[in-house]
Amino acid sequence: MKTYTRRGVLLAAGGAGASLALAGCDNGMGSNAAGTIDARVDSTLNYLFSTYPEAQDLRSKSVGMLVMPLVTEAGILVGGAYGRGALRVGGATVDYYSQTKASLGIQVGAQQYAHVLFFMTEDALGEFRYSPGWVAGADIKYAVLNEGDRFSADTLAGTTPVVAMVFGTAGLIVGATVEGSKYTRIIP
Repeated sequence: MKTYTRRGVLLAAGGAGASLALAGCDNGMGSNAAGTIDARVDSTLNYLFSTYPEAQDLRSKSVGMLVMPLVTEAGILVGGAYGRGALRVGGATVDYYSQTKASLGIQVGAQQYAHVLFFMTEDALGEFRYSPGWVAGADIKYAVLNEGDRFSADTLAGTTPVVAMVFGTAGLIVGATVEGSKYTRIIP
């Protein structure tokens, strides 16, 4: 019986996001160090803003950002996803969160990706911070990559309360979304 590791799947999948995903391949599981999460968040933000400079404008307009450096998703008919990250307000970490997601349907494979939720209003940020478990719904607007591997300007200029940027995708499942994901505050 052949054993497949996440690192092997990522190397086989290739792609622009493989190096980002490999940087944090253990996903923080088994590690309760806030410093580790913060270091991964810093690395993810550096990658995001250097690779997609238009995201800096979105950051400057937002009142807070939830940064999930590495989310691992896998499934064979029944699937799930898990990741840990930090909420930054004013450039400082104010809380740590886990993301969990379960899915059922036609799916086979695994993938890893990073994402940032930009909270564009104080109300949206407050609702996120003070709910016992916030679930991402259909009201989230996605910043979508266009043909030039850039996030489209019209997507970034909207007035949606929460904008999601999913990037650094590597793996064998097509598409990465945060819809249906539950975010819960954790103490690392």
